[in-house]
Amino acid sequence: MKLDLSEPAVSAGPADLSDAVIAAQAGDEAAFRELFRAVQPALLRYLRGLIGDDAEDVASETWLQVCRDLPRFSGDYANFRAWAVTIARHRALDHARKLRRRPSVPVPVEALMDLASGADTAHEAADAVATGAAVALIATLPAQQAEAVLLRVVMGLDAETVGRILGKRPGAVRTAAYRGLRRLSALMPEESE
Repeated sequence: MKLDLSEPAVSAGPADLSDAVIAAQAGDEAAFRELFRAVQPALLRYLRGLIGDDAEDVASETWLQVCRDLPRFSGDYANFRAWAVTIARHRALDHARKLRRRPSVPVPVEALMDLASGADTAHEAADAVATGAAVALIATLPAQQAEAVLLRVVMGLDAETVGRILGKRPGAVRTAAYRGLRRLSALMPEESE
């Protein structure tokens, strides 16, 4: 598999949900649901790359803060996505600090066997297989490169927005993402043609 390292690959681009942002601020639950469904998958992948298995907990904390602060938010959908990622990053950093202060003891999986799940297991398994290996590979990069790749490629944010989130210049973000993608390219097995 060959990677094009000139610019991070971003899908056709997220739909402009600026009207949904305004409606959600006015209390429209359907609009908020639309924003959540548009942002959550990439946000969760980003958090998995930063903090691993606790990503869903941190994502929940992120959405609680988004709900709490949404009336004071100003901006369009692109700004909303960047704002949500900034909140997620801060929650992830807080979570990592908490873990360093109070390490936890993992629960054996046997203790959880009897708990039922209402989720679509087949869909979750397909998502995990499709993205788990890629996120795990990205997580092996140096921290700055991994975060730049996650924000640029996984979240699909531009270099200027990522620079604001990370407190870096856009050029430094582009360089870190480029170096990370080059390193990932070197780690990937060559496909025979």
